[in-house]
Amino acid sequence: MRTVELLLDEAAELAVRGAWRRLANAGLPSLAFHRSPTNRPHLTLATCPELTAPIRWELAEVAADLPLPVRFAGVVRFERPTSVLAWALNRDPALVGLHRRVWEAVASDSPPETLNPFHEPGRWSPHITLGRTRRPGAFADRRVPELVPAPPLPVRLITLRSYDTDTGALEVLEPRP
Repeated sequence: MRTVELLLDEAAELAVRGAWRRLANAGLPSLAFHRSPTNRPHLTLATCPELTAPIRWELAEVAADLPLPVRFAGVVRFERPTSVLAWALNRDPALVGLHRRVWEAVASDSPPETLNPFHEPGRWSPHITLGRTRRPGAFADRRVPELVPAPPLPVRLITLRSYDTDTGALEVLEPRP
């Protein structure tokens, strides 16, 4: 499976890594424990079985529109099927439009049953994951908001990349010259 993700600017990445450390130091699940060299704060836009030529063509158009400024919106928790703690991003029109273009690109050349329904426009919740675990309710701790309040800084989404979950390979998706 291939992901399509956006990477954050340096200041936002440092803020996320700081939140990872604070969670880990408090004994809570954190992506600070994920030691893969590919582990970076990112925003997942979609997944698909492969990046075909038509998908790549469309993603090159999306990459040409970066960087994209957005803002953190606050802390959000998901319980599906794992417990996830994240910083939500504002669903401003530019981000929603960029996401829709990515979704349409992967959906245009992928079998529908292979697409993650949580990434569908209208269902997608833009967020940067801070911690994840299989323990239900792991982030119900009252200290979580003090440990990871959403930073007031603006975020710039700067790089479009894809991660291959089978091989571990990363690929930066560049605009067409």
